[in-house]
Amino acid sequence: MTSKLDQLKQFTTVVADTGDIDAIARVKPVDATTNPSLLLKAAALPGYSELLKHAVKAGQGDLGLATDHFGVAVGREILQIIPGRISTEVDARLSFDTQATLRRAERLIGLYEDAGIGRERVLIKIASTWEGICAAEQLEKAGIQCNLTLLFAFAQAQACADAGVFLISPFVGRIYDWYKKAEGRDFVGAEDPGVQSVARIYNYYKANGYQTVVMGASFRNIGQIEQLAGCDRLTISPDLLQQLAEDEQPLSRQLGPGHAGEPRQSLGESQFRWAMNEDAMATEKLAEGIRLFARDQEKLERLLA
Repeated sequence: MTSKLDQLKQFTTVVADTGDIDAIARVKPVDATTNPSLLLKAAALPGYSELLKHAVKAGQGDLGLATDHFGVAVGREILQIIPGRISTEVDARLSFDTQATLRRAERLIGLYEDAGIGRERVLIKIASTWEGICAAEQLEKAGIQCNLTLLFAFAQAQACADAGVFLISPFVGRIYDWYKKAEGRDFVGAEDPGVQSVARIYNYYKANGYQTVVMGASFRNIGQIEQLAGCDRLTISPDLLQQLAEDEQPLSRQLGPGHAGEPRQSLGESQFRWAMNEDAMATEKLAEGIRLFARDQEKLERLLA
């Protein structure tokens, strides 16, 4: 029998959501994603001690530069064992500063190129704030492709597509968490608000000819993954990848081109900010996500210090 993981790989690009090289080697994804939280976990693994020492030395007392060196070093190690691309995140504390985000993204790409890794194998992860989307638009025009993360609202997806962003990462599990708490009940299958959010974005992109890749992220269970089978990409934790690898039940495709989608609508800054203001879930989860990544960035800096 064929595992659900192998079945999923037939119509969706599988991405590993981890910085653990051993886990990546075990599940054999095409791409991999990291973030400050995952880098912090990776820093605690014995195999990364030399990379940490190198990052400290290369940073020359600049902790931001040291963390960038560490992120790139982890990314370079991961790229040795995957055929595709690594996503490396800009410091979340820069999420509301377009110019600072541009400078940090360019530095990360420079560090990768210094390490012998071409920019075609890297995606720069940026929070889906208005400022972050503006930065991504400029980076894309300069040939630096981006992964817009912490995406919870349809308005964020609309703005990313109009900006020509290469890839977005809608956070299925965190949307699910918010509605589960707000409504005091669980959601299963196609009624899951996180699943519905990604399906809506996917259909909108395909119906309007957008080339931006939709990569569902932040899963809580394999049921959510099953409901999004057929999405362009899915970034999945090692634990859930293992569950899919051990399950040999049939898996059917749920998403695909040709479904009806909403008409194209371009948002200006004021329209974007109003749409975010009207979406309590997206506003709260975006702010929370930036704070959490910022705290883990600070923990990583303290570790390097």
